[in-house]
Amino acid sequence: MTTRQSTHPVAAQFLDRSSPRAFSGKKLTAQDIETIVEGARWAPSASNKQPWHFAYSINGDANWQAFSTIPNEFNRRWCLNAGALLVVLSDKQSATHSFDTGCAWGYLALQAHAMGLATHAMAGIELDAARQVLQLDDNWKVECLVAIGERGDKSSLPADLAEREVPSPRKPLSEILSAGPLA
Repeated sequence: MTTRQSTHPVAAQFLDRSSPRAFSGKKLTAQDIETIVEGARWAPSASNKQPWHFAYSINGDANWQAFSTIPNEFNRRWCLNAGALLVVLSDKQSATHSFDTGCAWGYLALQAHAMGLATHAMAGIELDAARQVLQLDDNWKVECLVAIGERGDKSSLPADLAEREVPSPRKPLSEILSAGPLA
C-alpha cells in the first residue's frame, strides 16, 4: 500500500519502493542475487559499455565476515541483518562510469522490489576495507554498498533508527526540473 503521493501519474513501483533499514535476517540465495542483477544488466549505458560490476556476499556465507567490515559503524548497526550485501563498482575506464552504473543500480533496486525484496544503498562505507576485501585495482571505483533482503519490523532497530523507518518524501518537481536554463 502506497503512502507516498506523486504530483503526476507514475507507475506504482516508484511510489511503493523505499529504502528501509529494518531487515528480517532471512538469507537470500545466489539465484535471488542473480535475478536481481539480471535486472541491472539491462540498464542502458553509453556505447553499451556496461561499466558496472556487482560483488556480493550472502548473510552467513564464507565472505560475510569480510563484507561486514565494509559498512561504516553507523550503518553496521542495521545492515548486517540484511539477507545479502552487494558492493556496486564502476570501471573508471569509461567516461560515464558513475552515471551508467547509477542507472544500473536503479534497475537493480526496481528488480528487487518486483521480487518483494527491499534494498538500501549506502555511501557510509569504509572505502579502504571495500578495496581490500574485493582486491580492487585502481580501475575500479566503489560507488556504494547495498543491503538487500526481506523487510523486517522496525522494532528490531535501535530507537533512533526506528523512528526514521518511514518512506522518505521527494523534492517538488519545481526544485528539480526547469524548462531551459537554471537561472
